[in-house]
Amino acid sequence: MGIVKISDLMHENLRVAGNALSRSINAQAEHWMRVGMLTEMHPELDYREICQLLIQAELAGGLDIAAAVTTQPSKPRASSSGKH
Repeated sequence: MGIVKISDLMHENLRVAGNALSRSINAQAEHWMRVGMLTEMHPELDYREICQLLIQAELAGGLDIAAAVTTQPSKPRASSSGKH
């Protein structure tokens, strides 16, 4: 574990988003980092699909960048309601 320096504005953004989503500042920062990492590795996926990858990773024991890079995400079935 290490220390990451962020701007005061980003800290405030994390505080507001964390409070709104019932997460600590650290949990909110980690969530945004995970989403960002997976978005960079899989730009073809939308936010819902990224969240599904996060859930699958958690069920498999946690998000590991080595596994995330080598594993092709399975594309979820399209829903009849379309994207939101």
